[in-house]
Amino acid sequence: MEYQLVDTQISPEGRLDILSKSEVSKLLDTSQGGLYNIFRNCSLAVLNCGSPMDDGKELLERYKSFAISIIQRERGIKLDIKGAPSNAFVDGKMIKGIHEHLFAVLRDVIYVSDEINDNPKFDLKTTEGVTDSVFHILRNAGVLRPVTNPNMVVCWGGHSISREEYDYTKKVGYELGLRALDICTGCGPGAMKGPMKGAAIAHSKQRIRNGRYLGLTEPGIIAAESPNPIVNDLVIMPDIEKRLEAFVRTGHGIVVFPGGAGTAEEILYILGILLHPDNAALPFPLVFTGPESAKEYFTQIDLFIAGTLGPEAQSRYKIIINDPEQVAREMYEGIKQVREFRKERSDAYYYNWLLKIDHEFQQPFVPTHENMRNLHLHKDQARHLLAADLRRAFSGVVAGNVKDQGIRAIEQHGRFEIHGDASIMEPMDALLASFVEQHRMKLPGKKYNPCYRIVR
Repeated sequence: MEYQLVDTQISPEGRLDILSKSEVSKLLDTSQGGLYNIFRNCSLAVLNCGSPMDDGKELLERYKSFAISIIQRERGIKLDIKGAPSNAFVDGKMIKGIHEHLFAVLRDVIYVSDEINDNPKFDLKTTEGVTDSVFHILRNAGVLRPVTNPNMVVCWGGHSISREEYDYTKKVGYELGLRALDICTGCGPGAMKGPMKGAAIAHSKQRIRNGRYLGLTEPGIIAAESPNPIVNDLVIMPDIEKRLEAFVRTGHGIVVFPGGAGTAEEILYILGILLHPDNAALPFPLVFTGPESAKEYFTQIDLFIAGTLGPEAQSRYKIIINDPEQVAREMYEGIKQVREFRKERSDAYYYNWLLKIDHEFQQPFVPTHENMRNLHLHKDQARHLLAADLRRAFSGVVAGNVKDQGIRAIEQHGRFEIHGDASIMEPMDALLASFVEQHRMKLPGKKYNPCYRIVR
């Protein structure tokens, strides 16, 4: 099948308009371990904005001829783009939001390579080093605003949800926006786009002209979840773990909408952090919500959490079904408590330094067949550490479903095997089976071929 392609050259508008020769060389380095593939693939994902495709491998294969390079001029740089998806253009001119997102990719890829990786200033083997690196990436992107009260609500959920669920996310976003709350999501479609769209309308009604729609992504997932056009601050974090930490460090509360394995991964991440003894007294509003049709989804999630992490984990969240106003009121009141807590302890409003994140939640997890087999899914450990490995298990399922590298590993070596206690494997098997039954693993209409096998 033929796809319309566009060649163009674009200049930056007010950001990163000059690069050193060494930075250009790094960006165009096509050797193994070079930056070019990360830069190219993230740029292609940004240009694919609005496409329903949720398969990173398919995207890369569809636009094999896509290329992007940097032209050094006496007045600054230009991006030379060949074979770009035509949906990124209107009457031959690139859409402004996509144009901005491309230079956000350039900014973050360069910064992480030059200032974070192999920099002795950041010891990424320590909790403090990772947290500091996340802070610096966000600060360099200009998304940390020190003069504002806490008002950032993180919204998680699936990228391929039903129309009814999508409309519900817009209603919740609208109620949040009416209360002058900003939105942060994983930047993609579905439950990541809906809250931003609803909040944008509410902000307009309230004459809020500086509403923020922060999108956080990472190279492994961006091809399957291309940034939506409402995002006005895009940040590319180096890996999934730093992306997750960026959510909880910058956000003041979290709303979780229906999703699939990726949403379960995010839920396990935040619960594992909140279960750490050092965070017992720290306020962090967490609400699971959806329309009446999503009630079964959250029932299954709740049963899984009860069977694996127990009542203490259940006490850290509220489930609110089919009531957008109540969700917004819960967030608004919860964030007021966050403000008072941080004010009393002189913690920053814009970055949650006091939140204790165990190093187990910060170490990048590569979902190879060996690593998936070796997960420690047993109850003979602290609950927050069990949550860390449960999170990794679901991260592997996400990789096998939609990430280019994971899909290729499954094609080559077969399904991932997930081992553990029967008391953990049975609830996990039931939860994943419910995701398949509810068509929450892939886009509706596609037959799901499992990338995992539960071994009791």
